[in-house]
Amino acid sequence: MEIVIISGLSGAGKSKAASFLEDMGFYIVDNMPAAMILKFAEFCAGGNGRYDRVALVYDVRTSDSFSELFDVLDKLRSMGGVCRMLFLQASPETVIKRYKETRRRHPLSSGTDTLEEAVRREIEVMRPVKERADFVIDTSSLSTAQLRGELLRMFSGKDEKAGMTVAVASFGFKYGLPLEADLVLDVRFMPNPFYIETLREKTGLDQAVSDYVFSFQQTQDFLTKLEDLLTLTLPLYAEEGKTSLTVAVGCTGGQHRSVAIAHALTGFIQQKGYPVTEYHRDMPRG
Repeated sequence: MEIVIISGLSGAGKSKAASFLEDMGFYIVDNMPAAMILKFAEFCAGGNGRYDRVALVYDVRTSDSFSELFDVLDKLRSMGGVCRMLFLQASPETVIKRYKETRRRHPLSSGTDTLEEAVRREIEVMRPVKERADFVIDTSSLSTAQLRGELLRMFSGKDEKAGMTVAVASFGFKYGLPLEADLVLDVRFMPNPFYIETLREKTGLDQAVSDYVFSFQQTQDFLTKLEDLLTLTLPLYAEEGKTSLTVAVGCTGGQHRSVAIAHALTGFIQQKGYPVTEYHRDMPRG
């Protein structure tokens, strides 16, 4: 069982971090008191694997004393599971700017005269928690995508590439564009196997159709340039924090050319190390 306790300064990005960990398969619980963490861990341990990865958000609102949290951390680590604490911080100037943009109240504002005073007070209050943390991330100059990348490296052992799933879909233009498409490729310029009687009833997944489609130099040139484009853009999409990308390849009916090209693209993307799925939306219509 793996438990991550997310703590840190208000406005430093704990909610975003929790969302990214949730995308990575963690079960998220916000604002859980330290007294309940052990009981919750015992509950998760008996969940038949359903709660093997849990992330708990713990901040200054949860307790006036952190000694109970530290006791819980020690007990969890002695239980044999993996328990780590992530602390998020940001400069006072950054936190103040974020609060002014969101117009939310700082949790310590009721006992202070200014927002700056509340922020600096929280920095001092949370210092013991920061010192016990396994990981500390300063989000002052991090983009959302960069924060996601840091979390992927820390808690999945993978880079941004593994955090983005690519779906390659074939479709027929006469049935409309796939609504989920991010990139749309039109391959109707290629010679159409539909007009070859022996190929008409087959699909682009049949070797005879694929051989026909790729027997033309224009098809090979197109695929080479497309592979160059994806080699350039896929890492950029991943670095920018995109979690899913759909590449849609269309021909007239979605039976032959688009299917063959989509199938070839899937193999190429897989070789590049990205999780990839393949589906042929309109092939069953044939």
